[in-house]
Amino acid sequence: MAANANFVRGHKRTPSDAEFRDAMRKDAQSAMNKELNKLLTTAPPGWQEQGRKEFDGFENLFGRFLRETGPSVEWEKLKLLPPEAIKKYNELSSPSPQDTKNLLNNLVVIKLNGGLGTSMGCTGPKSAIQVRNELTFLDMNVQQIEHLNKTYGVDVPLVLMNSFNTDEDTQKILRKYSQIKVSIFTFNQSRYPRINRDTLMPVPRSFGEDSIEGWYPPGHGDVYNSLYNSGLLEKFIKDGKKFIFISNIDNMGATVDLNILNFLVNSPQSEAPEFVMEVTDKTRADVKGGTLIEYEGKLRLLEYAQVPSDHVDEFKSVSKFKIFNTNNLWISLDAIKRNVEEETLHMEIIVNPKTLDNGMNVIQLETAVGAAIKSFDRAVGINVPRSRFLPVKTTSDLLIVMSNLYAMRTGSLEMSPKRSFPSVPLVKLGHQFSKVKDFLNRFASIPDLLELDHLTVAGDVNFGKNVSLRGTVIIIANHGEKIDIPMGSILENKIVSGNLRILDH
Repeated sequence: MAANANFVRGHKRTPSDAEFRDAMRKDAQSAMNKELNKLLTTAPPGWQEQGRKEFDGFENLFGRFLRETGPSVEWEKLKLLPPEAIKKYNELSSPSPQDTKNLLNNLVVIKLNGGLGTSMGCTGPKSAIQVRNELTFLDMNVQQIEHLNKTYGVDVPLVLMNSFNTDEDTQKILRKYSQIKVSIFTFNQSRYPRINRDTLMPVPRSFGEDSIEGWYPPGHGDVYNSLYNSGLLEKFIKDGKKFIFISNIDNMGATVDLNILNFLVNSPQSEAPEFVMEVTDKTRADVKGGTLIEYEGKLRLLEYAQVPSDHVDEFKSVSKFKIFNTNNLWISLDAIKRNVEEETLHMEIIVNPKTLDNGMNVIQLETAVGAAIKSFDRAVGINVPRSRFLPVKTTSDLLIVMSNLYAMRTGSLEMSPKRSFPSVPLVKLGHQFSKVKDFLNRFASIPDLLELDHLTVAGDVNFGKNVSLRGTVIIIANHGEKIDIPMGSILENKIVSGNLRILDH
């Protein structure tokens, strides 16, 4: 019995769960620090200082990952936004032509260019994929800024945030713009080590090519620190620039908008927002898009990944959460500088699990640029027309932007006036179309989509030249069957299945 009593007393003296977790966290943090110091010794010559800065950012994120357990939002504290928190785009005033030049002198344009084209079956940067008239995403973005600079006699810089995956190829591509009137700058987002999910240790053994699979770019939330570390933030502030417009390079609707810029520059000092997020109305196709809410008195971005599982249906509801983030953001340069220097930026950590080719389970710690909205003063959302959100993530999106639904003008896409209603059709192409090369081989020419509402294609399907698709069209080739849509066909509200039986829908 006495022995048992000692056991119980001893048990009382063992650390509590919280202390145990705390000890484990400190162990993991210090083991990670040792491994990172070892990794740094393999860095290429002249890269040590940059590597140290990036690893400091990574260790900060890793420390938060170990500390912050539980959900990042408590659903009960979440409030729907009061109407005045979101401005209506059509209530913004347009600048006079003589003011436009001064407005544009305040602006820097940043395009997020860190992604590869792998999801669409392409090698190299996604921005090098051809979109229209043999022009790539990058060509079109350069053309837009060139047009702006020529029209108003200004020099709006175009800045690309590359990743270690896209930088080398992008630098080669940029040589072809040497005769074009656009000042192009680049900087790289950080290069962070993937973390072994079981050991919580860094995956790469060195900076060499043999460890390339061990590294990742940590999401576009890294833009603030990387822009600061590159020296470009300081340069632009010295040049008298006031705001940056950040957007994804594959969003064909994210052009420089003079009304939003006018609102930013000409708001009274005490009301001038440091951060504007362009949002747009949710449709059934956008149910997973991040939305703006009020949380603890601040505007906050709520992402799908943060939603507790028992509230997912509520989050997807178009009637409750009516808007979503387009990732077109306008931010004060001075406010970025203040937030980075005072270390007041806070973005929720996105834990992204992956499995490497060798079967190892890893995690990537990432952040999203829009999540920092709560770190800026007087932040607002502006509800913009849907036309400012035209992302090309898949070949289904590519079909839409390559078609006659859009006309091209100085690098910008504008919906054809021949389309009688402004909504974009819903297009779902099966996996046989997912790679750009296969997609192009299956269309002898891009069909006429001017009157299309909805297109679903699955299986081994090919389209002849000059096909017209109208209303709702569903084409399904069953396994082992092949469907060739004849040249010049007009399919309106049709279901095509099996061996090319065309039925009314």
